[in-house]
Amino acid sequence: MSSSHDTMALHGWTAVPVDAKAILGGRSYINKPEPLLAKDIPFPSNDPIVAQIHAYAKEKLPLQTFNHSMRVYYFAMAILHQQFPSHSTLSPSTLALTSLLHDIGTTPSDLRATQLSFEFYGGILALSLLWSETSPSASQSQAEAVAEAIIRHQDMGTTGKITFLGQLVQLATLYDNTGGNPELVSKETRDDVNREFPRGGWEGCFARTIGEEIGLKPWAHTTHLGEEEFPRSVLGNDLMRGYP
Repeated sequence: MSSSHDTMALHGWTAVPVDAKAILGGRSYINKPEPLLAKDIPFPSNDPIVAQIHAYAKEKLPLQTFNHSMRVYYFAMAILHQQFPSHSTLSPSTLALTSLLHDIGTTPSDLRATQLSFEFYGGILALSLLWSETSPSASQSQAEAVAEAIIRHQDMGTTGKITFLGQLVQLATLYDNTGGNPELVSKETRDDVNREFPRGGWEGCFARTIGEEIGLKPWAHTTHLGEEEFPRSVLGNDLMRGYP
């Protein structure tokens, strides 16, 4: 039987600095990233909960958002194993569920279904899905870890703590969205993941979604990243420029 400590690590509950510079020790990377292809990164499709959520996300999300979510998983796995091997007990299933659902609140219908910021509604929706809509249901620890990470995946800052899962998803989403911390992943890995899950104009798609949410909800949490600065950084993502 797993101890409480093991379960905490399994689902990424370990507290780490929210400041990415702090967790990276002020460096561009902890370990020089090595080439890692998507085919060499296992996706937990044999987990029935992941399989159901994968199908749900593929049906509900626009193709660009679904492909972004898949890229986040693969980039996060590369970052996990190459930069943070001491956290390698993190469940790939928990990471996959978080990656697949982290932008579920951005669909046109979900943006309009609530006054909540998209990450908060997405976290609540994920919790409901994982407890009520999958068979078997996710454990409380797993479902809440996913919800917490989704709610906080745009909660970048320099003060305080976040779960390791939340920090990992922040690193992977910023890498894909803005080219943040560009040396965390090898060029070969970046090329291959983008080939497997094409961007399809993701930068423009996401920038429009940011603008749409702020237009609908001028109080949205996204505004803390900068109402003009954030979409500009997405559109100015030079690291991913040129990928179809």
